[in-house]
Amino acid sequence: MRKLIIVLLSLTFLNCASTKLKEHWISPEANDYSLNKVLVIGLTKDTEVREKFEKKIQTQLTLRGLEANTSLTKFDTAFLEKERTETELKVIENQLLTEGYDAVIFTKVAAIKNKIQYKKNFQMLNHNKFKDDYLMYQDQYFNPDNYKEYQVYNAETSVYCLCPTKDRTLVWKGYIDIIDPENSSKIINQYAKLLLSVLEEDQIIPTLN
Repeated sequence: MRKLIIVLLSLTFLNCASTKLKEHWISPEANDYSLNKVLVIGLTKDTEVREKFEKKIQTQLTLRGLEANTSLTKFDTAFLEKERTETELKVIENQLLTEGYDAVIFTKVAAIKNKIQYKKNFQMLNHNKFKDDYLMYQDQYFNPDNYKEYQVYNAETSVYCLCPTKDRTLVWKGYIDIIDPENSSKIINQYAKLLLSVLEEDQIIPTLN
């Protein structure tokens, strides 16, 4: 297992029709850490979403035998509303260390992309010829109602070590796309389920028995 601090998760959520893991990275030194007491942080201005998300992750970590707390129980609601200096964050890290925290999971939205999807099944799938390609995309111009615009949120979650005898360093990072979010409760559940399953697979957190 690994010793970390899960600073968690910042999601500027909305809703979600789908979540998809894009990529993830594990430190070569991950086996040197074991996770025991974790702080979960969701970086978003939406206090309701932040509370739901952090609580969801906290509950799941607790079920896996870890001690976990949310940023909303650790700090007041105004914590994220003020810009923090490097010195202030260093003080917070030292405070967490003194209180026995060894990991932080931190999540935020890294990028937002606009996409366009054809609403119907387009039969002309072979774009090896100019005329086929043109026929399909001219329809986007002349029949815009046949297309749906949607957004993809690229959320990034990082797991950081808060270790007294080691550098406070990155242990794990993953990128998850949230496609066309609409319902906050649904996207939170989907994101949390996918995130936790990957952290289990990578042996960052214990497996749920």
